[in-house]
Amino acid sequence: MEKDIKFEEIPAKKVSIKKVQEKLTKFTNDLENAKDFKTAYKAVRDLENYMDKFENNATVISIRYTLNSNDKEIAKLQDQMDEISPLVSNLINKFNKVLVKHPCRKELEEKLTPYYFQMIDNSLKSFDEKIIPELIEINKLSSQYDKVLGSAEIPFRGEIYNISQMGKFTKSKDRGERREASIATDKWFGDHEKEIGDIYGKLVELRDTAAKKLGFKNFIELGYLSLGRVDYDARMVANYRKQIADEVVPVCQKLYKDQAARIGIPFNKMYSYDYNLSFLSGNPTPIGDPDYLVKMGRKMYGDMSKETGDFFQFMMDRHLLDLVARPGKQPGGYMTFLPVQKYPFIFSNFNGTDGDVNVLTHEFGHAFQGYLSRNIKPGDFRSPTLESCEIHSMSMEFFAWPWMDLFFGKDDEKYRYSHLTDAIEFLPYGITIDEFQHWVYEHPHATHEERCAAYQEIERRYTPHKKYDPEMKTMGHGGWWMRQHHIFGTPFYYIDYTLAQVCAFQFLVEMTRNRERAWKKYVKLCKTGGKYPFVTLLAKNHLRNPFEDGNIHKVMVPLRKILKSFDLTKIK
Repeated sequence: MEKDIKFEEIPAKKVSIKKVQEKLTKFTNDLENAKDFKTAYKAVRDLENYMDKFENNATVISIRYTLNSNDKEIAKLQDQMDEISPLVSNLINKFNKVLVKHPCRKELEEKLTPYYFQMIDNSLKSFDEKIIPELIEINKLSSQYDKVLGSAEIPFRGEIYNISQMGKFTKSKDRGERREASIATDKWFGDHEKEIGDIYGKLVELRDTAAKKLGFKNFIELGYLSLGRVDYDARMVANYRKQIADEVVPVCQKLYKDQAARIGIPFNKMYSYDYNLSFLSGNPTPIGDPDYLVKMGRKMYGDMSKETGDFFQFMMDRHLLDLVARPGKQPGGYMTFLPVQKYPFIFSNFNGTDGDVNVLTHEFGHAFQGYLSRNIKPGDFRSPTLESCEIHSMSMEFFAWPWMDLFFGKDDEKYRYSHLTDAIEFLPYGITIDEFQHWVYEHPHATHEERCAAYQEIERRYTPHKKYDPEMKTMGHGGWWMRQHHIFGTPFYYIDYTLAQVCAFQFLVEMTRNRERAWKKYVKLCKTGGKYPFVTLLAKNHLRNPFEDGNIHKVMVPLRKILKSFDLTKIK
């Protein structure tokens, strides 16, 4: 059966836009001519089934491109998809315009739910064929940025490494090595700063133009609509950032001071790369090679539950994990979904650090949710909006804690402490990225230098401990944001990680009290998929809403107790 084939056996096909246009136009005409609910619903299902096939092929191409950006044939297919996708969006838009005004809408809403139509109304506000030229260029520029970073070659101690591979050296126990690796990476960004800055400048200009063509003041509201945010807005996010500043930043500053004391460097002498080292004896490091980690992953998920054990084997049998960094492979990690085969796919860049284990838990959490929700209809409900998706991944990281000895041996407690402190310390960084993006799109005509200055000012407010080595000239003048690919490809997405982290902390607290109850609650959340928008999804699953005043405080109180439960005198 096709559903049982291995990933490499799935073809990546060149698409005929003419054939796509014919199909989607036919579905639109069928819907327009439908006189009853049954015929109208069939047109909706026909479109959905066809788009599953289209998106499946687009995803295979995208995966193959990220696996090897230097493959010229797959790069051509990716370029073609970058051009086609806005045109396809326009055809879908035409279908949706007919759907929302259809005489059978009431019956269709009963079948598909009001939220389904709310999502469509949102998409109609955020797309029109007049912005297709901008969207085509945006896709091309985003791919160009990915290619620039994916093809990075950084000379270091006689060898050449990509950005992901340099991560191991920036976490070295040897301060000289950390410094040298960080400076080498900084130099690469400095050498490519104009190119990256120009790409971003064009992206901002195009997004601002598209927003104004659609009648928005700037790109911010359009960006929120594009992410499917129907139950919160920029004002609520700003209030959430204030809660993080008030409740989390002070905790983080204490954690950083404790860290400086542990590694024997005066707090006022710490540089950015020093914070990469949690303990003087070194960060928790996996005790085996990638094959060993995968073997331990199989054992962990086999022990965790029958569902996770069966699923991990499912992924292995179908070659749905590509985990190791190599030349030409783009940096980062992700999970994506193939709707035809109903396969999740996990991409990452193992580099010998604790981040390798985080991938096996974080991306597996995404994949597990995708698998549990694979049969949800309509397909738009298989996956929730992005901030909800990240709850599944970040919570799985905590559910995996009891098995960390498999990966870290005697350093398992060191890993758990580092993992928790890293997660807490991430929140101020996440809101830094978010506030920076709001500033950028409120000032779309700012220069690259002005953007860097704005980032630097925001960074100093939320992470006042962070100082850069004088030799790190690019990051030192506010250039760190150039490393964050979400800023380029998915504006305003990054805050989603922090919102989800706050929810994942709630699962951590609950599992310390009653693990079985917490696990059942987690599986229920995963099986819910994307049937509800973010705030409603939280309410349905009894999770605190991060936007409500006081809720960040309520999350941090038990977390501080968990932090105090670690005996740091025994963690060497």
